[in-house]
Amino acid sequence: MIRRISSGGEFEAKVGYCRAVVAGGFVHVAGTVGQGDDVVAQCQSALETIGAALEEVGASFADVVRVNYYLPDRAEFEPCWPLLAQTFGDNPPAATMIECNLIDPKFRIEIEVTALAPVEG
Repeated sequence: MIRRISSGGEFEAKVGYCRAVVAGGFVHVAGTVGQGDDVVAQCQSALETIGAALEEVGASFADVVRVNYYLPDRAEFEPCWPLLAQTFGDNPPAATMIECNLIDPKFRIEIEVTALAPVEG
């Protein structure tokens, strides 16, 4: 069974994707950008959107097994570290950071996660 979760984001309809897909025992959360004036604000906003998607399927950041970070400037990643360490706490996932262009230059970070899906009883 596949379950699709939409957040109503502007790019979902334009591009043809959804915020998250639950399939094969995992929750796959699409690359998520956030709003704000700097990378830390955008990181916080993206994490809130991801957290809402995880919550909708009964998962949390403690269930995340993989995270990918995409930034147009790798120098902006370090200011996000305290927020990321706080978010994942005692349950750090495997992680990758890639320096690349994003869909719009106003975005400073995009975050993508894969989490274990809750077992449905």
